[in-house]
Amino acid sequence: MASFFYYLTIVFIAAVVLVLFRGLFNMMRGGSPNLSNKLMQLRILLQFIAVALIVIVLWLTGGGR
Repeated sequence: MASFFYYLTIVFIAAVVLVLFRGLFNMMRGGSPNLSNKLMQLRILLQFIAVALIVIVLWLTGGGR
């Protein structure tokens, strides 16, 4: 079960990176400010989920002890 959450965490971290770069690219090219705002809000949500999954993985594996 811990390995499932481990791989799920990696997926969410990758999603955070993709959304971050998409938002930054949109801002650099002068795109819609509304889209940039929505992407940054999505990034915050994905980061929260990723951190929660990291805590779950650490709890299930004993925190590396």
